[in-house]
Amino acid sequence: MRCRRLLTCLFLVSAATAAVSASARPIVGLVLGGGGARGAAHVGVIEELERLHVPVDCIAGTSMGAVVAGAWAAGASAAQMRADLGRADWADMFQDNPDYADLNYRSKLLQQQFLPGSETGVRNGGVETPAGLVSGQKIKLFFDHLVRDDAGERVIEQLPLPLSIIATDIGDGERVVLRDGSLSMAMRASISVPGLMAPLDYRGRKLVDGGLVDNLPVREVRERCGAQVVIAVGVDTPPLPPDEVVGLLSVTTQVIHLLTEQNVRASVASLTPSDLYIRPDLGTIGAADFGRSAEAADRGLAAARAVDQRLAALSVPAPEYAAWDERRRGQHRTSPRIDAIEIAPLARVNPEAVRRYIQQEIGAPLDTATLDRDLLRAYGDGDYQSVDYAVLDQHGRNVLRLMPVEKSWGPDYGRMALQLESDLNGSSTYRLRLGYDQTWINRLGGDLLITAEAGSSAGLALDYYQPLVPSQRWFFETQAGYSRDDTDYFERGRRIAAYRSSRTALDLAFGVNLQRLGQIKFGWRESRIVNQLETGVVVDSLLVGQRLGGGWLAALDMNQFDRLYFPSRGWSAQVNWFSSDSLGYTRTAVDLRAAWPWRDYVVGSRLSWVGSSRGALPITDAGKLGGFLNLTGFATGQLIGNDVAYAQWRAERIIGRAPVWLSGDLRLGLALELGKVGQPYTLQQRYGLLNSVAIYLGGETPVGPAYVGLGRGSGGSVNAYLVIGAP
Repeated sequence: MRCRRLLTCLFLVSAATAAVSASARPIVGLVLGGGGARGAAHVGVIEELERLHVPVDCIAGTSMGAVVAGAWAAGASAAQMRADLGRADWADMFQDNPDYADLNYRSKLLQQQFLPGSETGVRNGGVETPAGLVSGQKIKLFFDHLVRDDAGERVIEQLPLPLSIIATDIGDGERVVLRDGSLSMAMRASISVPGLMAPLDYRGRKLVDGGLVDNLPVREVRERCGAQVVIAVGVDTPPLPPDEVVGLLSVTTQVIHLLTEQNVRASVASLTPSDLYIRPDLGTIGAADFGRSAEAADRGLAAARAVDQRLAALSVPAPEYAAWDERRRGQHRTSPRIDAIEIAPLARVNPEAVRRYIQQEIGAPLDTATLDRDLLRAYGDGDYQSVDYAVLDQHGRNVLRLMPVEKSWGPDYGRMALQLESDLNGSSTYRLRLGYDQTWINRLGGDLLITAEAGSSAGLALDYYQPLVPSQRWFFETQAGYSRDDTDYFERGRRIAAYRSSRTALDLAFGVNLQRLGQIKFGWRESRIVNQLETGVVVDSLLVGQRLGGGWLAALDMNQFDRLYFPSRGWSAQVNWFSSDSLGYTRTAVDLRAAWPWRDYVVGSRLSWVGSSRGALPITDAGKLGGFLNLTGFATGQLIGNDVAYAQWRAERIIGRAPVWLSGDLRLGLALELGKVGQPYTLQQRYGLLNSVAIYLGGETPVGPAYVGLGRGSGGSVNAYLVIGAP
C-alpha cells in the first residue's frame, strides 16, 4: 500500500512538473521565408525541430516557405516533404501541358504549325496575352498531393496548427494574409512569381508572390499567436552584382530581389535577442535549382544544428511533443469512395469535352494518379487556364467536382511561327507563319483555323473542323488553300534551274479521332497544280505545265512522342494516300519514326518512302532527299524522284538543360543516313544507295528548335546547316 501511494505521488509530481513546464514554455512562432528552390532548406530545419521535440504554436510562410509551411501544418512530416520534393520532376512541373503524346490530335497540329508561347487572345477588337509563362497547372496538382486534398479539400482555418500564408495583390500592391480558405490555393497564390507564373484570381483579387511585400513574415506570427520567441528561417537570394545585371531577364530578376531584400531587412531588424534567425549557407543553389532540393534540405539541417543549444531550450518532454505532433498530423486521411462526378459550369466549352477524359469510376476510391493525368489531358485541349478538382461532402455523399476555368483571353487566338534556314551551298530560306484560330464556334466544338505564310514559300489556308458528337470522336473537316513554293533543280550536284510551283486545293473529309493516338480520315480532294520555270532551262516535261483534277484521299497520322521537338521516347506513324484518275497518278507516302533512351543518350530512327503505283508524280508531290537530317550531305531538295526511300539512325547525348520555366535540352547528335531514288527526275553523280553522316548541335529555344549541323554524303558532297524555328 505504501509503495502504491509513493508511485501515485511520483506520478502527480511528474504531471504537475509537466504542466508547469508547458505553461512556462514560451509561445513559439515559426517563420519560413521565400526563395524559390532554396526554400527546400526549410525541410532540414523542420527535421531538426522534430528531432529536438520543439513544438510551435503558429507558423507563417511566403512563397516556397508557404509551400513547406502549408504541407507541415496539414500533417506531413519533414521526411515525407523531403521525399516528395526529391521525387518531383520540377523541369516537367513548370510545363503546364501534358506530354506531347497525351495531347489530342488538334492540339498536336497547332503545336506543329505554331509556337505554343505565341498564343495571343483576340477579344473585342484588341489582343490579350497570358499573364505568365506558366499557368501553374501541374504545380497546383502537386500542391493538392502535398496537403492530401484528395481526401477532402483542406481549409486553413480547420488545420490544427494556426497557419498564415502571405501573398501580394498585384493590383494595388497590398500585403494579403490568408488565414482561411483553400490551403492549396493559398500556396499557389504565394508562389506566383510575377512574369513567370500567372497571378491567381482568388476572392476578387489577383494574387502573386508574397515576397514582394513580406518575404519573412515575422510580424504575422506575433499578431497571429502572440509569439514570444520567433524562429525565422531566411533563404532569399542575394541581389546580383551590378556587372551581372544584363538583359531583360536579369533586370526583372534583380528588381524582384531588391524588393524582397528591403522587406527582409525590416523583418530581421524587428527580431529581438530571444528570437532565432537561421540563414542556411546555400552556396551556389539558386532560386531555380529545384533539382538540388536534397542538398538544400541538408544545408538547412546543418544551419539548424548550429543553433541546437538555443533550439533545445524550447523543447518539451517526448510525451508532450508526441501529443502535440499527433494533433498536428490530425486523423489519418484515406481516399474517399466517389459517389458522383460533377463539372463546374462552363460558358463556352461543352462539359462533355472534359468528361471524355475522366476514367474515375463511380463507387470506387478516388485514384488521384489517374485523375491528375486525366485533368492534364483535359488541360492540354488548350481551352482552359486551369483545371482543378475538389472532393465535397454533400449530404453524406462524396462528390468529385471538376473545376475547369476557361481562358480569360479566349476563345479566339492569334498564333505565329518563324523559321530561318541557311546552308553551305548558299541557299537560304525564311518563313513567317501567322494564324487565327476561332474555337468553340458551336457546342460540339467547331474550330476555324486560318493560316497565312510569307517568305520563301507563301500561302493561305482555311481549315474548318467540325466534331459530329460531343466526345469529338467523329468529325467532318473542310480544308481550302493556296500555296506557292520555289524549287531548285540540280544536275550532277549543280543547281541549273529554279521552278515555282503553286497548288490550289479543296479537301472534304470525314474522320475518326483515335483518342490520343492520332487520327484517320478519308475524303475527296480537288486540286490545281501549276509548275513554271523561273530561271535556267526546261529539262523535263514533268517539271512544267498545269494539272487539274480530283481524287480520293486517305490519311493515318499517329504520334506518341513525349515531346514535339527533341523527344526522349515514343514513336510516330504517318501514311498518306491520294489517287486521281484525272491527274493520272496514285501517290503513297509513309513516314515512321521512333526514339528511346539508352544510358546517357537518346537513340532515334526514321524510315520513309514516297512513290507512285500508277503514273508519274508531279514535282510538287514527288519524293525529295537532301537537307538537314534528310541526307544531310546533300543540298535541300537536291534529289527528286518517283520512288524515294530513306532510312536514318541517330544518337544524341544530352549536354545541357534549359531553365525550369523553359522546355527542352541541348543535345550533341550523330546521324547515319541512307537514301535511294528509284526513278530520279535529275541526273545524279551517283545512283543506287546513297549515304550521309551528320554531326549536329541542337536545342530548343523560345522561337522553336535550333540546329547547327555538318554533313558529308556519297561522292564527297559536303553541306552545313543553320536551322532556327518551327518547320
